[in-house]
Amino acid sequence: MKPQPLNLKPLLLALAASFALAACSVGPDYARPQMDEAPAVFKEGQNWNPAQPRDLAANGKWWEMFGDPQLNALVDQIDISNQNLALAEANFRAAMALVQSSRAAYSPTLDASASATRSRSSSSSSSSSSAGAGVRNSYSFALNASWEADVWGKVRRDVEASSASAQASAADLAAARLSAQASLAQSYLQLRVLDAQQKLLEETVEAYQRSYQLTQNQYAAGMAAKSDVIQAQSQLKTAQASALDNGVTRAQTEHAIALLVGKTPSNFTLPKAPLAAAAPPIPQGVPSMLLERRPDVAAAERRVASANAKIGVAKAAYFPSLTLSASGGYQSSTFADWFSLPGRVWSLGPQLAQSIFDGGARRAATDQAIATYDGTVASYKQTVLTAFQEVEDNLAALRILEQEAAVQDEALQAARQAVVLVTNQYKAGTVSYVNVITAQATALSAERSSLDIRNRRMAASVLLAKALGGGWDAASLDNLADIGRRGQPSR
Repeated sequence: MKPQPLNLKPLLLALAASFALAACSVGPDYARPQMDEAPAVFKEGQNWNPAQPRDLAANGKWWEMFGDPQLNALVDQIDISNQNLALAEANFRAAMALVQSSRAAYSPTLDASASATRSRSSSSSSSSSSAGAGVRNSYSFALNASWEADVWGKVRRDVEASSASAQASAADLAAARLSAQASLAQSYLQLRVLDAQQKLLEETVEAYQRSYQLTQNQYAAGMAAKSDVIQAQSQLKTAQASALDNGVTRAQTEHAIALLVGKTPSNFTLPKAPLAAAAPPIPQGVPSMLLERRPDVAAAERRVASANAKIGVAKAAYFPSLTLSASGGYQSSTFADWFSLPGRVWSLGPQLAQSIFDGGARRAATDQAIATYDGTVASYKQTVLTAFQEVEDNLAALRILEQEAAVQDEALQAARQAVVLVTNQYKAGTVSYVNVITAQATALSAERSSLDIRNRRMAASVLLAKALGGGWDAASLDNLADIGRRGQPSR
């Protein structure tokens, strides 16, 4: 019998229809959510213009503004050993793998199968004679190909969603890095303040030791009461206890730094060093910059884009799917004729499938996708508002603490002079030792307050740099291939 020619008309019509609809993508196109009240300038920055502010975006290494080589060396270890950063980087690689998985749906699938069977049929189960029963062999080999045309843009929306999620994960990685850097800088600067405070307490102990010796001499000469000696001794022991207690806080701060650089506290030590860093002036920029400079804001915005694309994925389920499939191979009852031309088999054709009734499952999936999108929009706006607040908080802190530091310096100078005057008066016998203790306690309190203000100013500088994004730029999300390689933590 003469073989019938293959009718390709239905297949060509299906292909033409799929290509004609290839540009169609159901679901809403993405637009970045607009903030209702985005300020033009920061309120706290309107009348505060620090001289010669340092540029956060010069190289992204904002911590170098403090001019401390030890701090710079410690921050460099974060990318190598910080485990929270390693977790964020692993999550990013998983997100990138999901993008590749989504893009794979653009390509057809090709499967191969081969089988060889030997079977025997029972004569009792057939109405035919027993002559038809016996052992039979079957050999087959087939290649099966199928491709689902992305007629309604389901795959495109899915790739769009996974790509936006990968960008959000990349921003999460940048946010984790920035958070670790800020925590390290804040802890390190606090450690140096504790070192300065320890030096102050040790000097105070020496001064109180001299005062204690003075009261003993005054008492031996009959010029002071025994109570003066006891008060001086009590003051000395209190200062010694404070010096010891300061060591607890320093040790715990050092342990926190060890954790940030991925080391065990027992194998990490930072020798005492003087406090050389000062609060640097930082440019605050304009509020609109936060939308591009804050990695957490960028991550929230990318999650909105991902949720928007998933609405299209859900809506695509309402439309029929078009699958083109083809298979071909060989089938024979004898091994010798397995791959012979008479044993060739093939099939080719399109398939159109549409769900008629699903009990409202598609409607529920669409409603869920829309609700998820609304939630990500709210989260994005809240993240932006929080970013505005953090910048305003630290601008206010720097402005007010600068004024407070100036007043506190005047108070400290006065307290130091009071100690000298009252001590001389006590030596001359014109005042009691209570006056000396009061003046010394006031001076110590003023010294510690000055160090505390200095620590708070540096902490506010760190937090402001973090609140402004630390020199990060959302444009880096456009090249995801480089993010995983740049600063990838070791494992």
